[in-house]
Amino acid sequence: MLPPIEHRIAQELNCRPAQVAATMALLDEGATVPFIARYRKEATGGLDDTQLRHLDERLRYLRELEDRRTAVIASVQEQGKLTDELQTALLAADNKQRLEDLYLPYKPKRRTRAQIAREAGLAPLAELLLAEPGRQPEAEAASFVSEEKGVADTKAALDGARHILIEQFAEDAALLHELRELLWQRAELVASLADESKREAGAKYADYFDHREPLHRAPSHRVLAVLRGRNEGMLNFTLALPEDADLPAGKPGAGETRIAARFNIRDASRPADRWLMDTVRLAWRAKIFLTLEVELTNRIRESAETEAIKIFASNLKDLLLAAPAGPRATLGLDPGLRTGVKVAVTDKTGKVVATDTIYPHVPRNDWDGSLHRLNRLVTQHGVELIAIGNGTASRETDKLAADLIKQLPERKLQKIVVSEAGASVYSASELAAREFPDLDVSLRGAVSIARRLQDPLAELVKIDPKAIGVGQYQHDVNQGELARTLDAVVEDCVNAVGVDVNTASSALLARVSGLSATLASNIVAHRDAHGAFSDRMALKAVPRLGEKTFELAAGFLRIMNGSNPLDASAVHPEAYPVVEKIIVKTRREVKSLLGDSGLLKQLNATEFTDERFGLPTVRDILSELDKPGRDPRPEFKTATFQDGVEDIKDLLPGMVLEGVVSNVAAFGAFVDIGVHQDGLVHVSALASKFVKDPRDVVKAGDVVKVKVVEVDVKRQRIALTMRLDDPIEGGSLTRSANPATPRPDRQAKAQQSGNTAMAAAFAALKK
Repeated sequence: MLPPIEHRIAQELNCRPAQVAATMALLDEGATVPFIARYRKEATGGLDDTQLRHLDERLRYLRELEDRRTAVIASVQEQGKLTDELQTALLAADNKQRLEDLYLPYKPKRRTRAQIAREAGLAPLAELLLAEPGRQPEAEAASFVSEEKGVADTKAALDGARHILIEQFAEDAALLHELRELLWQRAELVASLADESKREAGAKYADYFDHREPLHRAPSHRVLAVLRGRNEGMLNFTLALPEDADLPAGKPGAGETRIAARFNIRDASRPADRWLMDTVRLAWRAKIFLTLEVELTNRIRESAETEAIKIFASNLKDLLLAAPAGPRATLGLDPGLRTGVKVAVTDKTGKVVATDTIYPHVPRNDWDGSLHRLNRLVTQHGVELIAIGNGTASRETDKLAADLIKQLPERKLQKIVVSEAGASVYSASELAAREFPDLDVSLRGAVSIARRLQDPLAELVKIDPKAIGVGQYQHDVNQGELARTLDAVVEDCVNAVGVDVNTASSALLARVSGLSATLASNIVAHRDAHGAFSDRMALKAVPRLGEKTFELAAGFLRIMNGSNPLDASAVHPEAYPVVEKIIVKTRREVKSLLGDSGLLKQLNATEFTDERFGLPTVRDILSELDKPGRDPRPEFKTATFQDGVEDIKDLLPGMVLEGVVSNVAAFGAFVDIGVHQDGLVHVSALASKFVKDPRDVVKAGDVVKVKVVEVDVKRQRIALTMRLDDPIEGGSLTRSANPATPRPDRQAKAQQSGNTAMAAAFAALKK
């Protein structure tokens, strides 16, 4: 029998079972991961949010496993087939696959050929030939011929016996496990062009027209690319054992050999040997291999999806926690040609104070008129920043902003190109309609662009995470799992930063620990009706916000310039008594304590602990008093795109440019260099040392310098490198001698991987 769930999870997390049990209890009580990670460290022994998310995921899986185990045992027991040996095996199954393998012979199924054969009384014939291969099959089968039972002749009898054995082989749990591992460790993933007539239409999958690689080593992006190609009818896909490729006719392959060995079948020139070997071959080729091929394809797909979701989540986290420009009046420009450039001005609080539409580009070309109107808006509203969307006409609009800055040198304006991914989705959303009922849909995008520069987190939470566009193959992965993972990322990010309850939108408040969309709306409604909240306790007057919700949410809600200075910090109201002890000890008021590092560092945290608040909580409180309301996000920095480089046709190998990392994948990083097509820095070109995980070097939102390696205008591909000292010869990268450079064989494989990855990656982004 397996150990209790908390012991299994504890082993995976390398922690104590008591920590897991305490966390399980908190989760079952409705506590959120951010709340547990921040305010229940004594109970969990300091498990961080990453460990807690893993614990929550594994807990869900293992509880589902236990529920399924109970149902399986009950089903077998109802059939009267539950032996002590089988029950022991079922209770010891540590994953869903093993449990289903054991249940397979007892699982209710539609009437099979094997069942029909058993009903015709052919089971003894199958057992006899398997146990005594010295018997003559035709002679033994003759006695089982019966028109009454539907067995017309000896051939029908032998066919029925064969179906019985094939089902027996295919439902042997130990054999299935062995064959599954054989394929997993030794099979190759084989992809090929589905049909010659599709060569041109499927050009984006050209790297997979004749492709094979070890199954268990196939990376996520290539698996998803091949499966997408198959789903679109461009590629054929199968699994193959390389050792079976050149076997002489009639010689058993690796799978058949394993089946034969399991049931003591061998070709010793006995009468039934050939019949049994043919049965083995048919069992492998017509049933077991096909079943395992589907199963392992699902396994690599699920693994690839998990990796893709993980990468998406990491990129989303980096984007949400990107540096905010802060409370500065901002001019948002949503570029366009024929439809014009949409303009919105937001004040330092994010409030929309002006909107307009200008037509500086073709076909109207009203450049001077557009500059005049922008000049007036900037001067009238004290604009400090210009946010430019990175879509169509972005570089042309960037030029317009540059001319505006030249006209107003005294204002020291800054222009920044901002990703507008998801802005159109937000503009047409119900949330945007409620927020701006009198604003045209086309202008809402400009507002979003301005606000996401001021505070990316506060604005991006209004958009479905899947629409933000920092993941690959997002439409190919499990949508439920993707949504659950991305929602968890948003929740963690929002609560890590904290939310000003007096200025936050309902969309942002809804992501706070313990708050629902309804409660968030109630908070905003109460704020609108009664004015700003003066302290955290005033939140209890909000309809339906009870004690439990207050407990989960209060520590993440900030009240700036309220009646209690602690309400602007991450110190939870339940822990205010600890601060009172510190006040008594130091004989200082709260306001004078805040930020006094010298005094706070002299305090002994153990003096302020008690039965409820242990050392981890007191240390957190002292740290928060030192830097109250500290924002974990980095300092605001911007990238400058090179003048004259506005289109992929303007790029030349060897150019060194500044750009912004837009997306990080397992094989490298995509960088926006201002030409409407992101370039790819393959993992082998990220640094002068071997890089296993690109996120060890870069993350989404980073400002980086890159060198152009190769440009393929026709296929819209740009190869970049961050190894700026490496020479470029003939449009390709020449590696300099460097002791940190990977070995040539690894480098060649990495480069080949990069070429394949680039094809798949650009196909994914275009999708």
